[in-house]
Amino acid sequence: MPEGDARRGPAQLFFDLAGEPRYGEADFLISPANRAAYEMISRWPDWPDSALLLVGPPGSGKTHLGAIFARRNGAVLVSPTEIPEPGRLAGVVALLDGLEAVTDETALFHLMNFLRESGGSLLVTSRRPPSALKIALPDLLSRLRRAPVVEIGAPDDSLIRAVLEKLFRDRQLAVEATLVDYVALRLERSLEAARAFVRMLDEEALARGRPVTRALAGELLQLIDASRGA
Repeated sequence: MPEGDARRGPAQLFFDLAGEPRYGEADFLISPANRAAYEMISRWPDWPDSALLLVGPPGSGKTHLGAIFARRNGAVLVSPTEIPEPGRLAGVVALLDGLEAVTDETALFHLMNFLRESGGSLLVTSRRPPSALKIALPDLLSRLRRAPVVEIGAPDDSLIRAVLEKLFRDRQLAVEATLVDYVALRLERSLEAARAFVRMLDEEALARGRPVTRALAGELLQLIDASRGA
């Protein structure tokens, strides 16, 4: 490893190269883990309620799917930490990405009611169902429980492999199928981890003047494992 790289800790090596995610529709790969969620998002405005909860673990693609929904429908992005006055959002389509990060439960409760009364819609993403979150306001919890929920599962092996293959193609990296299988079996089950690892692998190969190989991938995976255990 070059001298500059030798001074980097493995955690820094991993996260410095994570890069910005791509949330285009062509970048969203449909699998059994996310098909139901994708189809429900695509049904808007034919939803059973004005609000829809999209629930799934970190790295499952909730934010990506929310971005597709927002782009398709011109949705207003509502920050979970800065929920605006409802009157400014009469009849709009809105996206709130991160129910677990909401800091003003009363504001969210009023927003949900106002959108329902004014003919608007709200997509809310969450890592866990409302009943599993520490929601203190009973009215908000009741309102969230009335909203339909669609779950997106953690990426399965086939989806991780497909994502890795696409990421390598996007970087014009010709890699063997055995490398993809090797990485898919050992990498954390999240789309963000796959994206970050491919970027790291590409950058490290360029820095060393080496091709992308299974040996290099194995070395970097060991660095990641070491950083987790540190």
